[in-house]
Amino acid sequence: MTVEFYGIPNCDTVKKARKWLDGQGIEYAFHDYKKEGADPAKLAEWSKAASWEALLNRRGTTFRKLSDADKADIDEGKAIRLMAEHPSMIKRPVIEHAGGVLVGFNADDWSQGLKQA
Repeated sequence: MTVEFYGIPNCDTVKKARKWLDGQGIEYAFHDYKKEGADPAKLAEWSKAASWEALLNRRGTTFRKLSDADKADIDEGKAIRLMAEHPSMIKRPVIEHAGGVLVGFNADDWSQGLKQA
């Protein structure tokens, strides 16, 4: 099985997730959305699969530095626009696999999700 893995290489959670995938013998193609950008169409797909609320990292520095206007009245469209403009606001990592999309890293959730794939 090969999965599409999206993240930022220096993120500690991404490092843990990559180590876990390597330990499980799961191959992945890594996409650095800090360098490659975040495609709004891909963000919309993830939003449908996992919800924009799960994708939007409101706890990070990038989100906290937004203007009050940008932080107000966030809906799916606005969240996708903000994440496309500021890829650091996408919760990390995101993986696409045959069974769907997983957002954030939790070894138990990934074991279950990837087992079903």
